[in-house]
Amino acid sequence: MTRDEIAALIPHAGTMCLLNGVLSWNRSHIRCIARSHRDPANPLRHAGRLAALCGVEYASQAMAVHGGLTAGGERPAAGYLASLRDLTCHVARLDDITEDLVIDAENLTGEGSRVIYAFSIVAGGRDLLSGRAAVVIDAGGADMGES
Repeated sequence: MTRDEIAALIPHAGTMCLLNGVLSWNRSHIRCIARSHRDPANPLRHAGRLAALCGVEYASQAMAVHGGLTAGGERPAAGYLASLRDLTCHVARLDDITEDLVIDAENLTGEGSRVIYAFSIVAGGRDLLSGRAAVVIDAGGADMGES
């Protein structure tokens, strides 16, 4: 999938669509790639830096793409992170990572309105961020436009 195809599938628009492509996916797992962490105009940057915790948003977008793909290519209902568990940051920042980010998300359990994913972000074979996220799907949710 290309960035444009991803943007059509998730509720994030413009520069808030952080992913550049989908490398692979199946019913339980997705692997995405991102280059936007190096972009000085990344909307998540603060004081010119992109904190490692912003990787949670990259993982969340991968989860949203996975939800859409497993729903037959339809834009999924908006969701929100209900909780994060076992979150580990192996770096302080993402903006100084020169390699592309590879984001993996695996649906551990749940269907319908509640799901739990394990996620990790690596670059150049180096672990950057990992954790688990509980996501609640809000069938009445609104789009998450540009910030």
